Amino acid sequence: MGSMSRLSEIMMANNHLAGPFPVEFCHLNSLKLLDLSMNNISGYIPSCFSPLWLVQVYLSKNKLQGPVTNAFRNSTILVTLDLSNNHLTGQIPNWIGNLSQLSFLLLNNNHFEGRIPVQLCNLGHLSLIDLSNNNLSGTIPSCLKITTWNEISQEYVHYVSDVENVKYYFSIDEPIEFTSKNKSYSYKGRVLTYLSGIDLSSNKLTGEIPREVNNFRNIFALNLSHNNLIGPIPLAFSDLKQIESLDLSHNNLSGTIPPQLVGLYSLSYFSVAYNNLSGSTPVFTAQFATFEENSYVGNPLLCGKPLPKKCSTSGASPSSLPKGSTDKGFLDMTAFYGSFVASYVVAILSIASVLYINPYWRQAWFYHTGEISKRCYYFLEDHILPKRFHCGN
Repeated sequence: MGSMSRLSEIMMANNHLAGPFPVEFCHLNSLKLLDLSMNNISGYIPSCFSPLWLVQVYLSKNKLQGPVTNAFRNSTILVTLDLSNNHLTGQIPNWIGNLSQLSFLLLNNNHFEGRIPVQLCNLGHLSLIDLSNNNLSGTIPSCLKITTWNEISQEYVHYVSDVENVKYYFSIDEPIEFTSKNKSYSYKGRVLTYLSGIDLSSNKLTGEIPREVNNFRNIFALNLSHNNLIGPIPLAFSDLKQIESLDLSHNNLSGTIPPQLVGLYSLSYFSVAYNNLSGSTPVFTAQFATFEENSYVGNPLLCGKPLPKKCSTSGASPSSLPKGSTDKGFLDMTAFYGSFVASYVVAILSIASVLYINPYWRQAWFYHTGEISKRCYYFLEDHILPKRFHCGN
C-alpha cells in the first residue's frame, strides 16, 4: 500500500486489524482521509507520517502508545484529529498550534501529561476540543477560544484552492463522539457544523477558571469537572447564551453562584456539585426549576431550592456576624452600663473640682444644700410622718 502514492482515502474502521501502525504510510503523500478507528493497531505513530494534504484522521479506539512527536506536524490543513481512547503518553506537542485549520481535536482517554499548550490559542478555528481523562496539570489558558464549524467553513474555501480538499472538508461523515449533559453522544454530518464544546474533565488542572470564558462564542457544552480548580465561578458564564450543558462539579470552587446564570435559557444540564460554594442557589425559575438537588449536592454552605436547607430570611445571617459578637438587640447592655457609670463619675469629679477651686461657689453650694435638706425634713415632718402615726393608731 505504501507504493500507492496517489491514494487519497483509507477507510478501514471497525475491523480486526492488528499490529503496528504501518510505516509505509509515510509515503502516502496524497492521503486526505485516514480512518482506522476501532481496531487493534498498536505501537507508535511514525514521526514521518505527516501528509501535506491530510484533512481527516480517525485513529480512536486502538492500542496506540508512546508520545506524538512529529506525526501530523506538516499536515497544516488538518481539520479533524481524533486520537482518543488509546494509550498515548507524553505532552501534547507545541507544534499543534501550527495546524491553523484544526477544528476537531479529540485526545481524550489517553495518558497525556504536562500543561495544556498555550499554542492552542493560535487555533482560531477550533470548534470541539476534548482533552478529558488524561493527566494534564497546570492552569487553563485564558486565551483559549472556541467557535463553530459553520462560522469558519467559508474561510476554509478561500484558504484551500484545491476543489478536492474543499470537498473532503465539507463531507465529514465519520462519527465524532463527545460527552455532553453527562452522556456520550455520536455526532456526524451537518450537525457538526453547529457543534462547539470543550471537555477538560478528569485531569489535574489547577488555578481559577479564566474570566475570559466569553471567548467561547456559541459554545453548547463545557465540562471542567473532576479537577482541582479554585476560586469563584466567573460572572462571564452568563454571556454564554447558547450553552446547553455546564459541568463544574468535583472541584474546589468557592464563593457564590452568580444569580445572572438564570439568563442562560438554553441550559438543560447544570452541575456544581461537590465544591465549596456558599450562599443561595439561583432563583428556582425557568430552566433552573428543572435542576434537582444532585446539581448542588456536596456544598454544605449552599441553601435554597431544590436543596432541603432553607436560606435565612433575616437581614444578616449568623455566619455574617463579626466573630465573638452575639445577636441581643440594638444595644450591648454591658457597654451601656459601663458608659453610664463612667459619665456619672466624671460629673461628680467635675463638680468637686469646681467647688474646691472657687470658695464662693463652695459656700453657696453648702448653703443651698442645707436649705434643701431643711425643706425636705419639714416636708416629711408635716405631711408624711403624721399619716404614718395616724394609721398606726
